Parts: sequence; C-alpha cells; structure tokens
Amino acid sequence: MGMRKVVKELWPELEWIQDDILKEKTTKVWEIALERSVLTAQDLENIPFTLLCGPDLKVSFMDHKQCVVHIAKASGKKMNSFFKKELPVDLDVVVAGAILCDVGKLLEYVLDEKNNAIQGSYGKYIRHPFSGVSLAEECGIPPEVCHIIATHAGEGDMVKRSTEAYIVHHADFMTFLPFKERLK
Repeated sequence: MGMRKVVKELWPELEWIQDDILKEKTTKVWEIALERSVLTAQDLENIPFTLLCGPDLKVSFMDHKQCVVHIAKASGKKMNSFFKKELPVDLDVVVAGAILCDVGKLLEYVLDEKNNAIQGSYGKYIRHPFSGVSLAEECGIPPEVCHIIATHAGEGDMVKRSTEAYIVHHADFMTFLPFKERLK
C-alpha cells in the first residue's frame, strides 16, 4: 500500500481541512515522517501516546492524537458560534495544527531490543515541536500552522500564542495531564 493511502487511513480527519492545498501539504508531512521513522502506522495504533506515563498506558498515540483533533475542532466551532467576528477561529489552521502538532515524535523514537518504542538520542536533543516544524516547513506548511506545532507544548509558554495555538495547546494538555497526574 502506498504511503499516501496509509496516511489517509490513519487520518480520516484530513478531510475536515477545506483548503485543498493545506490538506495536501499536511498529508505530505505525515508521509515524510512515516518514511523517516522506525515506526509504522500500525505501531502508532499500539504504542502509548507518551513515554512519560510508563509502559502500561493503554491509550495509543493515535487515540490521543485523534482525540486532540476532535476536541480542537469542536472548540474552534463553538468559539466561532459564540464569539463570531470578535474572535474568529480558522478551523483549517486548527485542524491542520492539531494533526501535525506531534508529527515530530515519529523522529524521536527508536526501537529497543524487545521492539518497544523508546526515546532515541535525537529525541533527547531535538524535541518534537522543533522536528515537527522542520518537517512542516519542508512541505510548505504556512507559518500560522507551524506556529501551532512550535507552541503546542511547554516551549510555547515563552511566546505569544495565536488563538488557534491556544486551542490546540489546551486540547493536547487536557488529554495528557490527567494521565500524568494519576501517577503521583
């Protein structure tokens, strides 16, 4: 099966992006990331979405990622309906940013001797917001989406986030922090 088909099966939410050029570029970023990663699309359905909560976490990378995209889109729609022109949200930017915000993680992982995904040396030095932006820029993703990738994690606490970046940041953390907190 071609990589394009793999990405489209992995991400049916790509169809939510109305701008065909942005949809194409977002798809291409995932194709390149999967080609360069030691992980397969099937691995993403099985590996825990974070290495910070231990190996027993049953929520897969794709469970988490798709939840983030769904919450971000729904939040953007609600904000548009309540705030109208006072605080417009570009849903294409939100959806593309949510789909891409963790794409750099595919470059962070290596497989250990038991075939478990662990953080490699690249991931220790270049966190996924940076590698994600690099992949996105390689594919011509616009700056407003790259901004979401760059600022969705803790690194973004140092800069002013766009409205769309806040939406993705909060969707990501509200679906991560409860898992992290239950370890304490």
